Amino acid sequence: MSEIAAYVNHNAALVTPAVVESLLRKLPLWRAEFVQINAPTFPHLVTQLEFLTEAVEDFAEGAYKDLPYVAFAAAVFALTYAHKKVDLIPDHFSKMGRADDSSIVRAVLIQHEHAFAKYAAHRKLDWSRITSEP
Repeated sequence: MSEIAAYVNHNAALVTPAVVESLLRKLPLWRAEFVQINAPTFPHLVTQLEFLTEAVEDFAEGAYKDLPYVAFAAAVFALTYAHKKVDLIPDHFSKMGRADDSSIVRAVLIQHEHAFAKYAAHRKLDWSRITSEP
């Protein structure tokens, strides 16, 4: 397992109902923030963050109950990480500022590909458009 995947798994295991409750209150603002990300080096990042946002909301609201909790918790961690401005690589660094965010999101999508592909099919979304590529 890669170090990024191990980092994701460790932090996803720390997601509690209180963390989820806090995230759900902030998620509408974060969604607006995510769509404004300008990261041409990581062209799929915005689409991937929007997808994870929808998956988290649908699971939390009970609209989609087939997402394993481990995938849900990983998505919660990825969204929280992407929102942070100062992380492993601060977001204000021009070309590479979102490299760590992209790596975290991709690790979540790759590790839980089957579950998220199933969710995408449920939502009638093109899984290849949500690709796990950078």
